[in-house]
Amino acid sequence: MTKQQLLPEFVKKRLPSLDAILDRRTTELTAQVKFFYPDFGWTWYGVAWDGDDLFWGLVDGFEKELGYFRLSELMTNRGKLGCPIERDFYFKPAPVSEYMN
Repeated sequence: MTKQQLLPEFVKKRLPSLDAILDRRTTELTAQVKFFYPDFGWTWYGVAWDGDDLFWGLVDGFEKELGYFRLSELMTNRGKLGCPIERDFYFKPAPVSEYMN
């Protein structure tokens, strides 16, 4: 998938800036986009981004943790069977707390 397919305009528009999230005055963080490898058990939920490449959100891998990740790094890597990263087309924004359990 290309960057445009992974991050179309309608998704970009709903992602807040990193500064807005770092302020942390909101009571609930909302995952706006979900990325995954279809052949690998890791998932990345984007909560905010820098307008270019850097995301902040939930990484669900060996452990679940909040932190930074780069879309460019996800695009250059492959899953266990060589599948590229995908965006969940059916994902609807949801509170991060729903994925923390």
